[in-house]
Amino acid sequence: MPVIREKSNASRLSQAFQSAKNPLLVACTVAGDPDYEASIRLVFEMEAAGADCIELVMPFSDPVADGPVIQEAISRALQAGMDTDRLFSQILEIREKSKIPLVILTYANIVIQRGIRKFYQDAANAGADGVAVADVPLEEAAPFCTAARDAGIEPILFVSQTTSPERIGDILEMAGGFIYLIAAMGVTGVRDELSPEVLSCIREVKERTSLPVVPGFGISTPEHIRAYTKAGADGMIVGSAIVRIIGEQSSGHEEMRIRVGALVRNLKEASEEDRGMNR
Repeated sequence: MPVIREKSNASRLSQAFQSAKNPLLVACTVAGDPDYEASIRLVFEMEAAGADCIELVMPFSDPVADGPVIQEAISRALQAGMDTDRLFSQILEIREKSKIPLVILTYANIVIQRGIRKFYQDAANAGADGVAVADVPLEEAAPFCTAARDAGIEPILFVSQTTSPERIGDILEMAGGFIYLIAAMGVTGVRDELSPEVLSCIREVKERTSLPVVPGFGISTPEHIRAYTKAGADGMIVGSAIVRIIGEQSSGHEEMRIRVGALVRNLKEASEEDRGMNR
C-alpha cells in the first residue's frame, strides 16, 4: 500500500453524524461497477448530489446477503477486474478529492484471506472510515472489531427486528460508527412496504445506545426516507435503487451518472423535509 495516512478516519464518520441536522443519506454502490473509473466518478456524482456518506460494497463471489440487483453488479465488477487491492486504490483516489465518509461492506472470507489485521490497516491507510462484515456473527466478531479499532476504523455491526434484547445489548457494547439496522428480512433489494416492526425497532435500539442507528435494505423512495426520519433514524442506506440504475445504464455512463445523481438528490431532499419536527 502507499504512504500511511493520518489516522483521523474514525472521527470523519462520527463528526458527520454529530454535525448533521437531518438524517444522513448513505449512498451505496458496488466498488468497480460498471468499471473501475466509472465507479469512482459515480462516488463524486453522489456526493455532489447530496450524499453524506458512501458505502462501497466489495465484490465477492458468494454474496449471501445480497439480492439479484447487487449480485449482478458484483458480477460486472468482478468481470471488470475488481479485487481488494483495487478497492483500496479506489479509496485512495477518492480521498485525493473528497473527505466524505467512506464505509466498506464486505464478507469475512475477503478479510481473512488478506489477514484480519492487515485488511483493516490497509483500509485505514487508504482512507476508509468504517467496515461492516456482513456474515460475521457476534460470537466471532471480536478479532474483527479489535483489529478495526487498532487501525482507527469503526467496526459497524448489524441488528434486526429478530435480534433478541440480550443479543442487541452485546452488539451495542462491541459496535462502533453506527448500528446497521437490517430494515427488511431476507437479502438486499427494493421493497414497496415498510415493516412497522422495523420502525419500532429503530426507536427501541436508539433508547439503548448513543451510537447512530441507520436502517438499510429495501430503502428506495422519498416516502421510505420520510418514514424512517419520523421514526428517528439517524441515517438511511440506499443501495439497490442506485445499483439498479447502474445496471440499466452500464453502457451509457453519462446517462447513468445523471440518473443516479437525480435519485440521490431526490432522496436527500426528502430527508431534509420537516427538519424541525422529525428529529
